[in-house]
Amino acid sequence: MIHRELIERNFSKHAKEYDRYSTVQNLCAKRLVKDINYEGFRKILDVGCGTGNLTALLLNKFPLAQIKAIDISKGMIKVAKNKLSGKRITFAVADGESICFKERFDLISSNASFQWFENLQKALSIYKRLLSKGGLIIFSIFGPNTFCELSSSLSELLGKEVKIQAHSFTEKGQIKEMLRASFNKIEIEQVLLKEKNTSLLALLKKIKYTGTRGNGISGNLTLTPKILRDIEKIYRNKFNEIIATYEVYFCKGVK
Repeated sequence: MIHRELIERNFSKHAKEYDRYSTVQNLCAKRLVKDINYEGFRKILDVGCGTGNLTALLLNKFPLAQIKAIDISKGMIKVAKNKLSGKRITFAVADGESICFKERFDLISSNASFQWFENLQKALSIYKRLLSKGGLIIFSIFGPNTFCELSSSLSELLGKEVKIQAHSFTEKGQIKEMLRASFNKIEIEQVLLKEKNTSLLALLKKIKYTGTRGNGISGNLTLTPKILRDIEKIYRNKFNEIIATYEVYFCKGVK
């Protein structure tokens, strides 16, 4: 189960450190914008904008567009406001699953945030209503195989399957069905991004400061120094290095 209040608190608490550790999220944002072929959008809604990295790319690619950027985290919005300002952008603290705007948008975007939604299907139906006819939704979302190496190493240490937070993320087939229920033309592409880390502690720090830990990494397991050393030893024996896989789905839907 995803505890939204805890997730919001984690993101706000570490908002100032986010940009330092969000390498993979930034790669996803750049790919999202690159994959948008049409440049005539005038009204854009950026959901789960975080510290505004995707928002900045949208501002640059669509110089005539008005952008509304929202995030459930007050801390993230504060950082984003400090980075970006101007007449073409409006920031707001809002829950992307329950927004109710009167205006309509040509483009709705989101980068690495929908995996935290409790009801993605409901959210997508909301976005369909918010899109103008022929409007586009484009987003990246992490899949359940994210941090599979960490999950495997924890499971071997404890001698049983350990379900980390990523296991609750929505699978590709389910996302495809959700998109089909709300949009006409859809696309979804699975990409595995792998990132090397100098140590297990460095990986855990990255997970912590980018919010990808969600409600926690390993349930009730207390990560003592000894347990961390044991996990790292298993990790390196299994994978030769501290590498982390991010399963990412890049999705599009046209109203």
